[in-house]
Amino acid sequence: MSERILIPLDGSELGEAALRYVEGLVSRLAPGKKMEVTLFNVITTLEHDVDVRGNVGIVHIPYSESELEQIKDKAVDYLNEVGKGLKSKGAIVNCKVAAGHSPAEEIIKAEKEVGADLVAMSTHGRAGVSRWAFGSVTDKVPRGGKVPVLMVRAG
Repeated sequence: MSERILIPLDGSELGEAALRYVEGLVSRLAPGKKMEVTLFNVITTLEHDVDVRGNVGIVHIPYSESELEQIKDKAVDYLNEVGKGLKSKGAIVNCKVAAGHSPAEEIIKAEKEVGADLVAMSTHGRAGVSRWAFGSVTDKVPRGGKVPVLMVRAG
C-alpha cells in the first residue's frame, strides 16, 4: 500500500468517489500504519464573466487577489470537511489548493511536490463527444505523471 496518496477533488459528489474508496483502503490495508493523504483542489476559473450592458457578449475579468484568496479559503474548508473520514481512519490528511488553467497539469505538479506514491482520482465516465469536448483529466494525469494512478468510476 502506498504511503503518500494524492486525491484530486473537484468539489462534486461524483468527484469524491475515489476519496470514499481510499477511506476503505486505509482502514483495511494499513491498520496501524500512518498513511499520508493530500486532498487537492484546482481552481481552474481564474476569471469571471461580466455581462456588460450595451455590449454584445461577455467580458472576462480576472479575479482580484482578495477574490482568489476567498475562493482558496472556501476550497480549503471543503477539503478539511471531506477529509474528516480519512482522519477518523487514522490517516494524516493535508489539504492543498492550486490555481491554474489545466487541472491535469496542476495535479501532475502536486504529485511531485507532495512526493505522492499514488494518485487516486474519480472518473466521471464521460464518453463520445462530451469526452472529446472537455478532454479527460484522468487520461492526461497517468500519461504526464510518474506514479501509478488509481481511477475509481463515479456513480
